[in-house]
Amino acid sequence: MTATGVASRAAGTGAPATDELVFTAWSSVSPYGMEAAAYAEGIGSASGALADLDPEAFPGPYRQGAVVPEFTAAGALGKKGTRTMDRVTALAVSTFGHLLDECGPALVERPESVALVLGTGSGSVQSIMDFTRDSLTGDRPYLVDPARFPNTVMNRAAGQSAIWHGIKGPNTTVAGGWLTGLLVLGYAGRLHRGGHCERVLCGVAEEYSEQRAWLEWHAAEEGTRPPLGEGGAAWLLESAEAARDAGRTPLARLLGTRFRAYHRPDEAADALTTCVRALLDEAGADPDDVRLVVPLGTAGEEDAVRRALPAGREPEWIRCRPLLGDTSAAATGFQTAAVLARAAGGGLPAGQLALVTGIDRDGTVGCALLSG
Repeated sequence: MTATGVASRAAGTGAPATDELVFTAWSSVSPYGMEAAAYAEGIGSASGALADLDPEAFPGPYRQGAVVPEFTAAGALGKKGTRTMDRVTALAVSTFGHLLDECGPALVERPESVALVLGTGSGSVQSIMDFTRDSLTGDRPYLVDPARFPNTVMNRAAGQSAIWHGIKGPNTTVAGGWLTGLLVLGYAGRLHRGGHCERVLCGVAEEYSEQRAWLEWHAAEEGTRPPLGEGGAAWLLESAEAARDAGRTPLARLLGTRFRAYHRPDEAADALTTCVRALLDEAGADPDDVRLVVPLGTAGEEDAVRRALPAGREPEWIRCRPLLGDTSAAATGFQTAAVLARAAGGGLPAGQLALVTGIDRDGTVGCALLSG
């Protein structure tokens, strides 16, 4: 699967056009704080966001984690409309809100031309399990609070984000484990190339909750349980032409995404090496120009990337997981945000390349290639 972003069609015109997809804005709600600048500073200084967890506020098997400080739906978005909003939905709505604030109101003057693609795990695992438990233990005749039912569906956060911010274009939820952020990029590229929208708001969101903590605890092998993190990251993808018309300066170009499957765990690294080589070749990119790599942090991943690059070439590495913990479905989204933070600070000059990579435990590998 690829998303090169070179052949796109102007939405609503039916006329084909050739243009590249560029990132022109980004936002983050992270354990570093509610602003993109806080994330950029934290990642840039390699400052760890992990801290001891309050067992009353965040019960579960983990004693450390990286959570968005003092975050609540009402606190971030106000009391109106947030009484039944769960944490992952609030994180998504807040993250897209910061992105739209940066872009300005003109972005949604034609709301039907703007798409929204959100990556998540299972939506809110906490909401799903709480609602199921209430259906078994609640008092008759009502058993459950029907106002909380929407929180149990996976596309709740994406749908609520669009409603909250008045976006009426295509609305999609993508779930793909640790590679979700990369899959969001790939899907957004296809959506734009198909002429379904003029611009795409892309994002990822993951919550810290007791139920998610227990699921992750039991899914991981003994001795391989990194602390969990949470938060959201979002960015605006549009054609270079649309960016010029809107007066926005591109931060980076999306050259493509690629994915590959592996059958046995010992095949994962080779699959990623093949994946990276194929993406560089398809994009017509010189591997010598790869200056920045942001890996997921799985075993063998960095060596797999090195094998795809020229011998002796050692790029700069940004390692997010040791700083943020395991952010699950938001992981590769936060990695992408790390590249955009670097680009916004002038650290990804024209012609230089950045790789975002990941090996998922369920049998897939993926990568995205960005350029300055």
